[in-house]
Parts: sequence; structure tokens; C-alpha cells
Amino acid sequence: MTQVMKASDVRQQWSQLLNEVFRNKTRVVVEKSGIPVAAVISADDLKIFIQLEEQRKERFMALDRMREAFKDVPTEKAEQEIKKAIAKVRAEKRSKK
Repeated sequence: MTQVMKASDVRQQWSQLLNEVFRNKTRVVVEKSGIPVAAVISADDLKIFIQLEEQRKERFMALDRMREAFKDVPTEKAEQEIKKAIAKVRAEKRSKK
């Protein structure tokens, strides 16, 4: 569950809020003048967030490497080769059935 709280309320209820977050009962979005400025999450949630962020970076790096490897290949040629590769894989899967 995620709740939204004003920064002033967070200050007043900090100890209670930390206990709730620690027990994984809630996540808190902190707003100042109605604008989200921070979030309070458990250490476990932070660990998961960091892992997901690392995976995201790795995927973008892989995309960048692929883009670089094919930078000189015309789009039409790349699309033709992709279609051929997909057709080949599908044919191999059908033949295994």
C-alpha cells in the first residue's frame, strides 16, 4: 500500500511512519505544497529498486551495443534479416513438434 502525506505530517509522525514502513505495511510519498518530493520505502524495497535499476541499465547498454553493431546497416536490410531470422526460428520450432 502506498500513502501520500504532507511533509509537515511526516515530520510529526516520523517514528510511527518508520515502524510502518519497516514492517512493510506501507510506502509513503511525501508532498510539499502538493508536489511529490520524496518517498519513504523499506530497505527491502530499496534493494529491489536498486536491482531493477541495474537490470535496466544493463538492458540499455545491450541495446546500445546492438545499435552500434548495426549502425551502418540500412533499416530495410535489417528488417529483412530480422524477418528471415524469425521465420527460421519458427520453422525450427514447428519441426520439433
